[in-house]
Amino acid sequence: MNTTGSPYTVPSLVALVTGASGGIGEATARRLAAAGHRVVLGARRTERIAAVAESIVADGGTADHHPLDVTDPASMRAFVDAARDRHGRVDVLVNNAGLMALGPLDALLVDEWDRMIDVNVRGVLHGIAAVLPLMREQGHGHIVTVASVSGLRVDPTAAVYSATKFAVRAISEGLRQESREVRVTVVSPGFTRTDLAEGSSQPAAREAVRAGMEIAIPAEAIADAIVYAVGQPPAVDVNEVVVRPTLQG
Repeated sequence: MNTTGSPYTVPSLVALVTGASGGIGEATARRLAAAGHRVVLGARRTERIAAVAESIVADGGTADHHPLDVTDPASMRAFVDAARDRHGRVDVLVNNAGLMALGPLDALLVDEWDRMIDVNVRGVLHGIAAVLPLMREQGHGHIVTVASVSGLRVDPTAAVYSATKFAVRAISEGLRQESREVRVTVVSPGFTRTDLAEGSSQPAAREAVRAGMEIAIPAEAIADAIVYAVGQPPAVDVNEVVVRPTLQG
């Protein structure tokens, strides 16, 4: 959609992607780079993000990387600062890092609950805190958060995971309402081919998610939705996108 009535040329953006060592994060970094944007990859698996960045550069894109633990506010600030120092600005943050540890509540997986809250909720908040002042100062910016269809419904064994995704949707909507300079997008994937299911310590929960992978869509489908959202004219804010397999109920 173009509100100006004339063709819109998407400028080259500086886009930061968390959790970029695999899955949706890696696919998003690759798609953004292929679209002509400069990407900065962040993740704890530093050797992996270095390899992905090198692969993007070998394919003609612009990419660099920085170690990142989204649960640590200082690490997130260092990630954003490194990108700003190298590129002069930060146009897009893709809050993608996430953890899914499924299990019934009576399994009392308190450590796993805490870890999901740290990564899925606090990690998103740390990302917002690190980029929002800079984006406000610039007068523009775009924060994209990868949520889940589990943020739209609750299923057995997914109560805490769903709670974290409901939370990030609420945080994002609050940010959207408070923002005029910064665009806000939530992308909610359905079954997507990633290793997210391996975060569960409960064998039955892991097997249930693996069974769902039979109908899963590729991570690139989610990446394409993100590229679409960030590629809209400045007056257009794509607030929420749900992408799931046609066969998913």
